[in-house]
Amino acid sequence: MVVNGKDREIEVRPNELLVDVLRERLGLTGTKIGCEAGECGACTVLINGKPTLSCLTLAIECEGKEILTIEGIGDAAKGELHPLQKAFVEHYGVQCGFCTPAMILTAKALLDKNPNPVDEEIREAINGVICRCTGYMQIVESILAATEEMKGSVHE
Repeated sequence: MVVNGKDREIEVRPNELLVDVLRERLGLTGTKIGCEAGECGACTVLINGKPTLSCLTLAIECEGKEILTIEGIGDAAKGELHPLQKAFVEHYGVQCGFCTPAMILTAKALLDKNPNPVDEEIREAINGVICRCTGYMQIVESILAATEEMKGSVHE
């Protein structure tokens, strides 16, 4: 599989979950373990660009697929955050931070398909990730702000 742009060859057990491989074997702890039943969305990663619950995904099913975690969306080499990450900080979309990686990845998938979403489209896209802190208003505002910044960077 390709994880955050790097080819990774990992021998996995047939029943090993993707969330466990990412966290325990690859050290990518931005992917959170919440309910372990696919209800909270905290474990969301992008598989081939689609938000996917890694707690319900067998790692063996990811052979040949591209996996993106929160650690892979900015430019770590340059110390730069992705516009979504910056917007979440600047617009208070982060409270405790537990849901934040999943929210940002889910928002990235939305913006990759629809760079100009309206409030309702954002709320629909993130409805599978539970946030117990923000009431979602700051999260939606953060995503809207990121769309504006991303439009600006395209024109530069």
